[in-house]
Amino acid sequence: MATITRTAVPDEVHVGDIRGALGTISADDHAPRAGLSAKFKTLLAIVGPGLIVMCGDNDAGAFSTYGQAGQNYGTRLLWTLLLLVPVLYVNQEMVLRLGAVTGVGHARLIIERFGRSWAALIVFYLLILNALTLVTEFIGITMAAGYLGVPKLVAVLLAAGVILAAAATGSFRRFERIAVALCAGSLLLIPLYLVSHPSGAAMARGFAEPGLPGGSGQMATVMLLIIGIVGTTVAPWQLFFQQSYVVDKRITPRFIRYEKVDLWIGIVIVVVGAAALMAPPPPPSPGPGPRATSPTPPGWPTASRPTPARSRARCSRWRCSTPPSSGHSRSRCRLRTRSVTRSVSSTRCTAGSARPRGSTRSTPR
Repeated sequence: MATITRTAVPDEVHVGDIRGALGTISADDHAPRAGLSAKFKTLLAIVGPGLIVMCGDNDAGAFSTYGQAGQNYGTRLLWTLLLLVPVLYVNQEMVLRLGAVTGVGHARLIIERFGRSWAALIVFYLLILNALTLVTEFIGITMAAGYLGVPKLVAVLLAAGVILAAAATGSFRRFERIAVALCAGSLLLIPLYLVSHPSGAAMARGFAEPGLPGGSGQMATVMLLIIGIVGTTVAPWQLFFQQSYVVDKRITPRFIRYEKVDLWIGIVIVVVGAAALMAPPPPPSPGPGPRATSPTPPGWPTASRPTPARSRARCSRWRCSTPPSSGHSRSRCRLRTRSVTRSVSSTRCTAGSARPRGSTRSTPR
């Protein structure tokens, strides 16, 4: 019987204590985890690879894709996120087992099984994809900087400095702590979701009822958007990253079940974040001027518009803080009640219904 000689074997650097961002497990710690507290401390020490690889998927490209899906079709494409859950778990659970059992990265296993030519081709494609992904990340940084009023060059240099500092410090624990802190920032999508006040029934219907909105006339557009959602959620770099991360963190087959829990935590966060971005906010309240002729996107709650009679009656209760000039047709008004004075900047009255201070006329013309 022929003996198979393995060339991809773990080196001494990847054998030793598990030093995670939230805990440490000694290499000679073989005690069973019987109590709930011991299991939780072990999970805190193991958590990292699955969480970071999944939260890293909610990047600038994902934000724009999920936001576009919510803007165009509301909650009617949420069902695609549920279809991606088994795909994410099967792919990432495979590489975490490969890393924990073999102790080497994904590329080294490809070299051993298929040869250097195939490994070089795959790594070359991976390099191109990663370079394009980095371009989209910095595009997203410049867009966010422009929105916040920060100079784009300063934002790009600062982001690049943080990335280089995290990767070049030489401390695995320090890198993981920075990465976990950035993952915690993904939780800000939850209050963003709550502030938008989406319809719970529409969200549940979007998850439970698969469908292709838009009809046959928009089939190509919808399918292109679905492909974008799948492509921005499942990426090749995730396979290489998580397997190498498991090896670098020295996770052994003994802790595979804890690493699976870590992976599920990351999957839940990425699905919740994607759903929060796809949940459409309520449409803006109607104001004066020409009405938009575009239809309300599916899943958006419809806002009732006041009738002209109600608008005139409402304006009769407003008093202008400053008399309107002859060249203006509208002025900002202030609503005065018996004990409370509220400034309302979103409501404007016509010049005919707004009266200067000291006027005794209380009804609109």
